[in-house]
Amino acid sequence: MGLALDTSALVELERLLPQGSPDDLPWEEGLILPAIVWAEALAGVRLADTALRAAQRRARLETLRTHVPIEPFSAEIAEHYADIFAELMQSGQMIPQNDIAVAATARAAGFGVLSGPRDEKHFHRVPGLTVKVLRAKSR
Repeated sequence: MGLALDTSALVELERLLPQGSPDDLPWEEGLILPAIVWAEALAGVRLADTALRAAQRRARLETLRTHVPIEPFSAEIAEHYADIFAELMQSGQMIPQNDIAVAATARAAGFGVLSGPRDEKHFHRVPGLTVKVLRAKSR
């Protein structure tokens, strides 16, 4: 099964691979990068506290993009988004809307989500969604 990367997984990847390459990623599933995650990651570049950190983040993102395709938000994904939104609203288990977009992208592709440990609980609320968690090793 493939995995859609969540922004929280990108944060963990930064800890796991500060100087590494996406070739060193610790799994073999196919990966996609939802367009909303790309947007959130670019916002992180723009909000970096130094120009050097911004440049490093951007370089890592560009390297990742050469290995992992960005999945645009399509009409099919919008249908999955609407289904997930309704399911979560009816159950009283709403999650952030960008996470719904990540989950919808994953479900439309028949993928699971790769999350960091902080957002793991959000994704477990989405019915039928496989969630894997990437945790950086303690230093």
